[in-house]
Amino acid sequence: MKLDELVRRGPCEWEIPMRGQMRVPAIVYGSETLVADMDDKVLEQASNVAKLPGIVRASYAMPDAHWGYGFPIGGVAAFDPEHGGVVSAGGVGFDVSCGVRCLHTGLRHEDIRAVQGPLADALFERIPAGVGSTGAIRLDAGQMDAMLAGGAKWAVERGWGTAADLERIEERGQMLHAKPGKVSAMARRRQRDEMGTLGSGNHYLEVQRVAEVFDDAIAAAFGLRVDDAVVMIHCGSRGLGHQIGTEFLREMAIAAPGFGIVLPDRELACAPIRSELGEAYLGAMRAAINCALANRQILTHLVRQVFAQRLPTARMPLLYDVSHNTCKLETHRIDGEARSLFVHRKGATRALGPGHPDLPDALRGVGQPVLIGGSMGTGSYVLAGTKGSESLAFSSACHGAGRAMSRHQAAARWRGRQVVDDLAARGILVRSPSSRGIAEEAPGAYKDVSEVVDATDAAGLARKVARLEPLVCVKG
Repeated sequence: MKLDELVRRGPCEWEIPMRGQMRVPAIVYGSETLVADMDDKVLEQASNVAKLPGIVRASYAMPDAHWGYGFPIGGVAAFDPEHGGVVSAGGVGFDVSCGVRCLHTGLRHEDIRAVQGPLADALFERIPAGVGSTGAIRLDAGQMDAMLAGGAKWAVERGWGTAADLERIEERGQMLHAKPGKVSAMARRRQRDEMGTLGSGNHYLEVQRVAEVFDDAIAAAFGLRVDDAVVMIHCGSRGLGHQIGTEFLREMAIAAPGFGIVLPDRELACAPIRSELGEAYLGAMRAAINCALANRQILTHLVRQVFAQRLPTARMPLLYDVSHNTCKLETHRIDGEARSLFVHRKGATRALGPGHPDLPDALRGVGQPVLIGGSMGTGSYVLAGTKGSESLAFSSACHGAGRAMSRHQAAARWRGRQVVDDLAARGILVRSPSSRGIAEEAPGAYKDVSEVVDATDAAGLARKVARLEPLVCVKG
């Protein structure tokens, strides 16, 4: 990205001034190095988002931002339905409610090392992963509707977890106002056999150790100590979410002229929030969020079963579960006035600060856990939301490292077997059904997650709490 096209507002804040049809400025967060290395397409996409009707305050790009479909991945934007605001399927993404959850184990690093190989094999055998992976659960039409309406709450009610889990999930595990009837037959067919599966791409299940703590007080509140073992699960709404995104993007592109919307980019297809199409998409998207929450809940149950067999002393309460491909109705202050806004986060994590009423009592004093997934071998991070983030980017933070090269480029540069061997030499065991998939997700294909997190902290979007290093990785 050309830095001379930006106005520097702080050490990690850059502005794209309003120009042409932009209704608000665009703000890019990141260090000078990160922003300079961003594809020019990020600047273009963030600027185009700023042209959409009803946008409020600014279009934002997080420190891990890279080129996406319509919105940049790492894009955040809020829209006011009372001022013509729109909802965009491209602003949510295809993998609706792709997200991360982190589980305590009650175990230490040395406990995992003692059974690392057998544990890796058992998790790989129990957790379906890869393109087109299917699970043992089969849902009929009525069960599908119940899952799409109930989310993780539905899963817990059927024995896949405990009520305590729901307190540590966004929306208490159930996205209200979902409309299963707006989910197509094709989307349902794609999901019918995919509950309790990781999928492919950058999705994973990792056993990790807490390698470093940066804030002792918040880490204690989160229950994290150096050398504690945790489990992180990264996946989303599988084929159902992808189908919903595909179908509604097509409908929105066709309908836009009828709404009087001039699209700066066809990929930014959208519809007024207060329209039949906009409300239909929101209902289907909320159903997809529930699908993702239920999916991660079932995977949690499967993980707990494996640990109970291999490490029976394990105790595995949920630290937190966050999504990073959503559009949610939230209250934010604009020019001193509380307004109801529809906040799009695409490849961005909600990061509620201390005192926020949506946080569980045990976390309200320190802020929301913000889970930042890294690539294989690079480590992940736990951050905490800050009070200041609300005014910076509607309480949003980065979601991961962000890609530095395409999957095609990565597959041409690395071989999966070599990546596995290199990581094994470092004490990280990888299990995957796809050698090419491993090559596409090689650590070198991503930005430096530590630099991304440091920039997120420096910008005030979220506060660093702990760094996690992988021990076992089950990869799609």
